[in-house]
Amino acid sequence: MKEIIDYDKLLRTVRRMSHEIIERNNNLSNIILLGVLKNGVPLAKMIRDNILQFEKIDVPLYELDITGYRDDIKVEEYQKLYLDISNKDIILVDDVLYTGRTVRASLDAIIDLGRPNAVQLAVLVDRGHRELPIRADYVGKNIPTASDETVIVDFKDKIGVHIGKK
Repeated sequence: MKEIIDYDKLLRTVRRMSHEIIERNNNLSNIILLGVLKNGVPLAKMIRDNILQFEKIDVPLYELDITGYRDDIKVEEYQKLYLDISNKDIILVDDVLYTGRTVRASLDAIIDLGRPNAVQLAVLVDRGHRELPIRADYVGKNIPTASDETVIVDFKDKIGVHIGKK
């Protein structure tokens, strides 16, 4: 595995993304952060903590389980979120944007929760190779990759972003 973003650079990148979210959203009290399970959640927590530190506003954060909305696997049980998002500004947070299928499933899950005012997408890494017409509003780093490579975002052990072969 080759390290692309180390711990310090990851922190700086997330701080920048947090500032961009603050600048673009006039009413931070209307925002809800939805972190896509698994790796979208720690990234969303970092963004929430930054917004709290910079603006003294504790933005609500929820975990979004999209297992039941995926088109590549079928499951009977998943953790459904019950939350009223009507007229809220949703910031969907995930670690890597690749084909766009995870985002599509996330949007389906969000629409099942209600009708938000807007949905914005924040990703740490955009690696290209889109199969659906989806673009992130906030991107930490654009890292073009080959289709036989994999991008690993580690928030636990070797904190950072790593690229390796599939």
